[in-house]
This record gives sequence, structure tokens and C-alpha cells, in this order.
Amino acid sequence: MKKRKWILWRAAIALGAIVAATGPALTQRPVRTDALAKLQAGLWQLRDLDSRAELPPVCLGDPNLLVQLKHRGAACSRIVVAEIQGTATVHYTCPAAGYGQTLIRIETPRLAQIETQGIADNRPFSSRLEARRVGSCGAN
Repeated sequence: MKKRKWILWRAAIALGAIVAATGPALTQRPVRTDALAKLQAGLWQLRDLDSRAELPPVCLGDPNLLVQLKHRGAACSRIVVAEIQGTATVHYTCPAAGYGQTLIRIETPRLAQIETQGIADNRPFSSRLEARRVGSCGAN
């Protein structure tokens, strides 16, 4: 598992350099992947798999919200690095805010596993999360 994280980290750094060099050429439109399109809209509960802590629920209308959880609300360019059988890897760069790479594995339209890492606030981050749909957004 550590070797995989090291490989992903090195790939993120390399892609960060590429994206930084070609930033203006990339659009800030949402990424389109078959994997993300399978997720149902609604209220989603996020749970940190390392600490078992529950994070505040998010109203998910656009599945792209799950791609950049650490840079929520920032205008970032995104590129799909890989998409294979219900799993998507997306790299994103946020000018003056950092960058990240997120792997999302869709288990069902109501359950996803998320691994994300990168740089935010000039510090590295790495998180493993479970996202589970718990209802409609108007329920809470």
C-alpha cells in the first residue's frame, strides 16, 4: 500500500508540473467520467477511514464536488488521469491554493471510496474517505 501511495504521490507531482505549465490551456469545467456519472445526487455522509470520524454531510448535486474535497469552492483545473471499471483518478490544480489527486472507486450509486492527496495551505494532505448517500438534500 505504501508503494502505491509513493507512486501516486510521484505521479501527482509530475502532473502538477505539467498542469502548471499548461494551466491556461485547461478548462475549469467539470470533468466528465462514466464513474462519477453513476453517483446519485442527494445528501452524502463522509467518513474518514483512518480516524473513523464523520465529516459534515455534503449536498451532492454535482459529483465533481468529491474530486476536490480539500479545495472545496476553489476554481481549479482538472484532468482525468485514468478511468477503469468504476474507478476514476482525477488530478486538479488550484492557482495559489495548491493541487491534489483523487481516486474515486464507485461501489454502488450510493457508496464510494475516495483516496485523495496533494498540497493545501502549503502543507501536504492525504485522506481515505468513504462517501455514502444518506437521503435527499432537503432532509436535513
